[in-house]
Amino acid sequence: MLNPGRHLVLGNVACAEGAIRAGCRFFAGYPITPANEISHYMAAELPKAGGFFLQMEDEIASIAAIIGASWAGAKAMTATSGPGYSLMQENIGYAHMTETPCVVVNVQRSGPSTGQATLPSQQDIYQAKYGSHGDYEVIALSPWSVQEMFELTVRAFNLAERFRTPVMLMADGMIGHIKEKLVVPEKVDTVGRRRPTGSECVPFGTDDPSMVPEMPRFGEGFRLLVTGSTHRPSGVRDYTPKYHQMKVNRIREKILKAENEISDTVKVDLEDAEVVVISFGASARPSYGAVKEARSQGIKAGLLRLKTIWPFPEGKISDLADDVDALIVVEMNVGKMVQEVRRVVCGRANVFSVSKIGGVLPSVYEINQVIRRAA
Repeated sequence: MLNPGRHLVLGNVACAEGAIRAGCRFFAGYPITPANEISHYMAAELPKAGGFFLQMEDEIASIAAIIGASWAGAKAMTATSGPGYSLMQENIGYAHMTETPCVVVNVQRSGPSTGQATLPSQQDIYQAKYGSHGDYEVIALSPWSVQEMFELTVRAFNLAERFRTPVMLMADGMIGHIKEKLVVPEKVDTVGRRRPTGSECVPFGTDDPSMVPEMPRFGEGFRLLVTGSTHRPSGVRDYTPKYHQMKVNRIREKILKAENEISDTVKVDLEDAEVVVISFGASARPSYGAVKEARSQGIKAGLLRLKTIWPFPEGKISDLADDVDALIVVEMNVGKMVQEVRRVVCGRANVFSVSKIGGVLPSVYEINQVIRRAA
């Protein structure tokens, strides 16, 4: 592991370092570009911290392994990219239904299919929210720097444990492979899951206001049943409408009611902004430059950077729509997040899209031109 202090490292290395310092003690994965350095680092460093690294036969086995490790009591993580993320979706749904805390890192690449294996993309953001079948709510984070690869990995573990849910770290090939300064702190603040406090435990039901049940470990004598089928609070399978409604409503509401706690955005020059750029991850980097350039040209531009992309910060964007003339959404896909913005804004402000595919970032010039047109 890295010593506390300043280092020059890849984003993927920062992610792995953050995971270990957050308490991750089990990693299972399968090699895939551009996420490989996470596995490489975990293979070398996790055993030194008393953890376990497993290279699995595929991504399906990888996500299954971390779910099992979590029920054995470990903080667990896997890392992949687009095609592997697709393979994981069924078991991600299982993790939601069984309320299994774990972290899934997707270092996004261009698709569909193999696409551009080594080039960055933000094409998987809808897959993070809707990839598995059924109704559930997702927590998904989006780092824009090497430092945030470290910090948001730590936060992903804390949110997974706090809400007993899988959490997605939606990075991309640029942030994973860029080399920048990382400041490793002396210690990080970590959160643990709610553990049984008595001799009896109801693993899938609670009266606690958080709506997050206690989570026992296998082998502790709690007669633990874990199934992806609809179940009673005890874990016993029961397909009746009553229990399905109770289960799905609670696993959604425990996330939705905590949206203000989960949501995290960065505001740049919004105090007097008339045109606001909304962006996330790597795309926010040229967006920041374009906003600063527009300011130098006398345009009142601002930036809202989403560090949390799901739950979507509807309230913050709705408030912006009442105060500005135009919103510009910058992303590396054919225009996905812009659809969410248009849905929330509902015609109260002009909404423009700057989208780019092909494994390249939108440029400062391209974004600035749209700012000038919208102003």
